[in-house]
Amino acid sequence: MKRTFQLNEIHDVAKELLEKAPNKVVCLYGEMGVGKTTLVKALIKVLGAVDVASSPTFGLVNEYSDANDTPLAYHFDFYRLNDEMEALDMGFEDYLNSDAWLFIEWPEKIPSLLPNDAVSVFLHFIEESTRSIELNIS
Repeated sequence: MKRTFQLNEIHDVAKELLEKAPNKVVCLYGEMGVGKTTLVKALIKVLGAVDVASSPTFGLVNEYSDANDTPLAYHFDFYRLNDEMEALDMGFEDYLNSDAWLFIEWPEKIPSLLPNDAVSVFLHFIEESTRSIELNIS
């Protein structure tokens, strides 16, 4: 999957990403402000979570569930992580063993903890309201 899109098309992009991802561990790469959290919000909405997604920058992880309180997704933001041990200390390996989607911002902070088959999503600025997305499958 590789395409350029307007920000107002983000829900279509989210739906396409969920359909094409071969597994539920999705690593989001891109510079600050490119729209990683915006994409995760759209992904969470498409999945049908009852809560509105927000950035977990200070808490590191947010959990999103369906109406039956079944976890649908976990959203990680590792921007402020100092080392991989912090991710291990928060139980990151347990999340990897869940059946929920994992959306990981700043995965480059935890390279040795990522599964080999994680889906890499690269977001790039094109113009103020235009981005490109590239989905790489290992």
